[in-house]
Amino acid sequence: MRAADLLVVRAARLCLSLLLLLSSPLDRGVGARELRFVTLVFRHGDRSPIETFPNDPIKESSWPQGFGQLTQLGMEQHYKLGEYLRKRYETFLNESYKHEQVYVQSTDIDRTLMSAMTSLAALFPPEGINIWNPNLLWQPIPVHTVPVSEDQLLYLPFRSCPRFQELENETLKSEEFQKRLHPYKSFMESLPKLTGYHHQDLFGIWSKVYDPLFCESVHNFTLPFWATEDTMTKLKEISELSLLSLYGIHKQKEKSRLQGGILVKEILNHMKSATQPSNRRKLIMYSAHDTTVSALQMALDVYNGILPPYASCHLMELYFEKGEYFVEMYYRNETQHEPHPLTLPGCTPSCPLTKFAELVAPVIPQDWSGECTTSDNEVVRTILAVVFCLVAGVLVVLLFTLIRHGPCWRRDAYGNI
Repeated sequence: MRAADLLVVRAARLCLSLLLLLSSPLDRGVGARELRFVTLVFRHGDRSPIETFPNDPIKESSWPQGFGQLTQLGMEQHYKLGEYLRKRYETFLNESYKHEQVYVQSTDIDRTLMSAMTSLAALFPPEGINIWNPNLLWQPIPVHTVPVSEDQLLYLPFRSCPRFQELENETLKSEEFQKRLHPYKSFMESLPKLTGYHHQDLFGIWSKVYDPLFCESVHNFTLPFWATEDTMTKLKEISELSLLSLYGIHKQKEKSRLQGGILVKEILNHMKSATQPSNRRKLIMYSAHDTTVSALQMALDVYNGILPPYASCHLMELYFEKGEYFVEMYYRNETQHEPHPLTLPGCTPSCPLTKFAELVAPVIPQDWSGECTTSDNEVVRTILAVVFCLVAGVLVVLLFTLIRHGPCWRRDAYGNI
């Protein structure tokens, strides 16, 4: 090969090497999409009824653990959820449980605590040095909780909020709610005779009539003759209307500020913390109820109007790509399909974290206690403040008069010292 040709070949190789060197970082930057943080909010698994209607022949003694308890079917549902999560986050989570990477919180209710523990059993089966008992491939993982009376995060709806109670009453009287309720009026009038439950509130019909019948059907009990397919459909629709009216229909954003917005705020704060270099946490799990999942989704305005089924799970994933953080949401409400992607209104399915924070700001309370105060309470507080000022003023005048003209300052009438 001639010297000139050799120079051309070497020059070509040098150019190719330079091109590869320059393009490599760009290729890595374009292709990189890294999962940084995950939040899960799920409902407990299948359970026995919480309560039932007076005429129900199936009493609490018919259920092995009594009312409101997780069943073996519920355990199976959450074990499958744990297996799914292990598969989904196989390359993200450690194979073994690491306490600094995972935090789990539950409401202080048996079925939610047990559901969390069952999911964790499948999510983090012990391996290698973490096997402490060869006959039991399970390891204890902490599930945190607080008493129900102190739970200001997961045990929704929060009832210690007067303004929310006021909004509930407004909703029931609203034209939109009455319009949706109208088709069920005659059906509801027939329920007291059949069930022995004589109240007309939808929440009661949901919890005392539909729920026990649904639980009994799942566990192959014989239902009353009147609990036909059409009746069960109507009861389900009434229950869904009850849940919808709880958080929506009327002044949804204000309701969300007093309910699900608190959980949105908590999740958002954790995602922001996950963007910091010092962050080591990868996963937070919240084990709660259908009223929790729906409150969260109503606050995010992605609720589908259907009662969240057992072991349904709302997933929120934080990704890092091209120097920016993105939030993606998914809803796993059935086991036969992959979770359904959810899009925050006003954003894209993969929503920039800054945009996400901006869009959810209207449902995040700044002073929850203050916002829970009703207009009536404000009037009372104003009146009390005025009365206090008047009483204080009178006492000051009396004290001044006593000091100025009291016995200690008066001269003796006879001029004695």
